[in-house]
Amino acid sequence: MMTSPLWFLLITMTQFLSLTVSIGVNWGTTASHPLPPSKVVELLKSNGITKVRLFNAEPILLQALSNSNADVTVTVPNSMLKSLNSSRKAAESWVHDNVTRYSGPTAAVRIQYVAIGDDPFLQTYGDQFQPFVIGAAFNIQTALTKANLASKVKVVVPCGADTYLSESGMPSKGHFRPNLNKTMIELLSFLSKHHSPFFVTISPFISFQQNKNISLDFALFKETARAHNDGRKKYKNSFDLSYDTLVTALSGIGFSSMDIVVAQIGWPTDGATNATSSTAETFMKGLVNHLNSNAGTPLRPRNLPIETYIFSLLDEDQRSISTGNFERHWGLFTFDGQAKYRFNLNQGKPLVNAQDVDYLASKWCVVNNNKDLSNASARASEACLDADCSELSPGGSCYNISWPANISYAFNSYYQQHDQSADSCDFGGLGLITTVDPSLDRCRFAIQLRTSYSVSLHAGNLFWCLILQVANICLFGFT
Repeated sequence: MMTSPLWFLLITMTQFLSLTVSIGVNWGTTASHPLPPSKVVELLKSNGITKVRLFNAEPILLQALSNSNADVTVTVPNSMLKSLNSSRKAAESWVHDNVTRYSGPTAAVRIQYVAIGDDPFLQTYGDQFQPFVIGAAFNIQTALTKANLASKVKVVVPCGADTYLSESGMPSKGHFRPNLNKTMIELLSFLSKHHSPFFVTISPFISFQQNKNISLDFALFKETARAHNDGRKKYKNSFDLSYDTLVTALSGIGFSSMDIVVAQIGWPTDGATNATSSTAETFMKGLVNHLNSNAGTPLRPRNLPIETYIFSLLDEDQRSISTGNFERHWGLFTFDGQAKYRFNLNQGKPLVNAQDVDYLASKWCVVNNNKDLSNASARASEACLDADCSELSPGGSCYNISWPANISYAFNSYYQQHDQSADSCDFGGLGLITTVDPSLDRCRFAIQLRTSYSVSLHAGNLFWCLILQVANICLFGFT
């Protein structure tokens, strides 16, 4: 018979193993000059990252992830939801081309999840995608079953941070948006039946921006933060507050034990007040320490999200800035794979930079101070309509540089985005190409990457749109 101390040790070890923190990253590609996929996979490996969520199912990304031993989430684009809802054949074709093809011995990609859309329930979308999500999920699930992959690949639906709410700010009053109640019951019934988790975004940064009752210290897991009391429950950080608001919402419609995956969480480093590398470092360290503590939340003590995905791996200079200029600066790494701060993610050592990155020539475009600059501001504004000038916004790393340095920043951003072509530094004769780095303090005048990947990515999107047009189901196009 097992002795009491040994039995206790076995139970303790079992509990410890069951509480292992699982952290991955979101790999977005909405960039003018994305880091080549092979370099990104090297970056993942060198930093011990073994879980990756993609916002598409691009062949060039999946080929790079072949034999990487990473668990991968591929995503059905929102633009395809209507067609996949109405056609099982379209779902079977999608699964064949984006899952089955990469599951064989010659292209071994460990696909863990198929995500149905990218936050298709966002309020800003209205009813554009909501009516088609559940049907698309059912048809993809059926296609996976037919392909004998249902035991390996789970179907999930990423839900944005505005899917659930609490008007009082207290988790005990959490609920789903009223217009989503019926859809959520259908979705959660589907997920429960197939033992799939609930994918959700938690955004302490957005909560801090939008809610005057959320202090910066509270959002950053600081011990000095004033606690929020909800009855007998005490909340010490914004993460727990949001997480338990969701837990209450799930319980309210009968799914109190649903597994949760935090599909997106992070802190931007530029483009807004309090979006800095040092603040992001504080947040990320606080988040990982909180997860590693195994404390859980007041409503789910010692019950962690089964996985957490950091948003994001890399900065993306083409992301929509409709919600703020910070949207282009969520990366743990800059666009070229350089760590923004010292931070231990998975393996107890600081982040490792991408190696042997291929840049364009060491040239910049600046304003020619020997010219009449009366029209320079107008030219800079035109440049920023196409280029990324988010760092110039209030709170940004280049906000405090003076005129005409800010004009030079806009000119250079446009010049780099257009691969340093001579005519992209014209600006009516106001531009000047220089080999002297004009960067100032925190304001980096970047040199772009030498890459043809962006061309390949758009070609992949075009291919799928053409395929769907043949079936008369290409409805929304790609961006």
